Amino acid sequence: MDTPAAAAPGPGEPPDSPVPGRQPGSAASATPTEPAVTEPARTGPAPTGPAGPGKAGSSRPKPDQPRPSRPKPGRLRPAKLRPSSQGALHIPLRVRFGFLTPAVVILLAIIGWPILFSIWLSLRNADGSSFVGLHNYVSIFTDPSTLTALRNNVIWLVTAPTLACALGLVFAVLAERVKWSTAFKIVIFMPMAISFLAAGVIFELVYQADPNIGVANAVVVGVHDVFAPASHYPNAQPRSTLGYRSDKAGYTSPDSYTAGSVATVPLTGYSVLDLPKSAAQAVTAKPVPGEITGTVWLDLVYGGGGSPGRIDPGKKGTPGITVDALSGTTVVAHATAGADGTFALSGLRPGTSYHLALPASDFSQPYAGLSWLGPDLVTPAIIVAYLWIWAGFAMVLIAAGLSGIPRELQEAAKVDGASDFQIFRKITIPLLAPVLLVVLVTLAINVLKIFDLVYIIAPGSTLPTANVLAVQMWSVSFGGAQNQGLGSAIGVFLYLLVLPAMYVNIRRIRRERRES
Repeated sequence: MDTPAAAAPGPGEPPDSPVPGRQPGSAASATPTEPAVTEPARTGPAPTGPAGPGKAGSSRPKPDQPRPSRPKPGRLRPAKLRPSSQGALHIPLRVRFGFLTPAVVILLAIIGWPILFSIWLSLRNADGSSFVGLHNYVSIFTDPSTLTALRNNVIWLVTAPTLACALGLVFAVLAERVKWSTAFKIVIFMPMAISFLAAGVIFELVYQADPNIGVANAVVVGVHDVFAPASHYPNAQPRSTLGYRSDKAGYTSPDSYTAGSVATVPLTGYSVLDLPKSAAQAVTAKPVPGEITGTVWLDLVYGGGGSPGRIDPGKKGTPGITVDALSGTTVVAHATAGADGTFALSGLRPGTSYHLALPASDFSQPYAGLSWLGPDLVTPAIIVAYLWIWAGFAMVLIAAGLSGIPRELQEAAKVDGASDFQIFRKITIPLLAPVLLVVLVTLAINVLKIFDLVYIIAPGSTLPTANVLAVQMWSVSFGGAQNQGLGSAIGVFLYLLVLPAMYVNIRRIRRERRES
């Protein structure tokens, strides 16, 4: 049942003051058995603006206004939590420590203790039995293998993050211009889903020396053979009993020939199964006036048989073999053997003697490609594998930054006559600078710790050449040397190298928080 409204004060009586701890019209009426929850008294000046009955901050009711109705008995106003001076809720100190303590303990256990123990161990000898001071740190800059690892780390740090960031920028810009941008991004980012171990195995196969296995050499050999065709008969040579002279230019006959004579050139050192399909049964050439004729054939019979130096049944010609006529050291005539091995050198002067020459280009080894995992190319080859993985990561971050660039700036630049390259260089790149810095710093930290790709891709013979600090640390500590002191010193040194990049990241994060 509602309490009836109080009567207005009579003439000459001051208006009733509000009950302490509640505002006019509030439901904070108290009974003898139910104490009311009170609010702290207001110390500031009372608000001067109009406020309706029952609202906090309302002015006292005027004498000519009826007092508001009292609330129902037993309805209490909930108490408010007292805000702190900074406007946040006051959390007791013991509660804060209660939440922070487990995290601090875990952090010290998995990060703090290993760092301290590594520093202590780096000041000991190989087995940790005696104190050696800074001897292990001196060894880092005097040991040849460690210096090689340090040099390779510098190469990685300069090239890999820069190239990955550049590729990511190119891919991010292209993704905005192609029709199937989502599919394009998925294809580029997909290598990030592959573990470094699997990626290392993949590129170990890619860099195989055999073009029939390694994709890289298959591409290189294919391109090379387009401009410089492979030799026709690698490892083939004239039969040794004929006495042909061998030099860098090829093979030269010991005997001389004149126009109208017939020459025979049997070859060995080549498999019958590898002959061209166009090869036919070899035949003896007929003499032709004014020409030197002859036959070049493979002096072998499939399955055995036949006489050396004779054209027997089953012996096939060598089509495509080049035969030159030499006058001194000058080539005066040129001919190519047919399917049956016959050739004819024309345009010769009668009575003049000529030597026959077989160019080395017909017998040289075919181009086998590059030694990707050799001492000269192993580090660049591994960096390419790293770029294949991390270019997608850079693309995703840069694409997110591109989406935040106002399009109005680019459209205004186009209206002013700027080209796409000028817009990219003077508008896109400056606005993307914070994102590019994040990508560069993240990749720099990752590169300093590179281990698995180098250890998996580089073969044992060239691993010392491709060595980096992380691999050197593992090899010294666990790879046979068992020098825990030097390995710990390399680990501490590697940690010190990472600190500047971490400092840059922390400063950037704090600056962004202040700006926001």
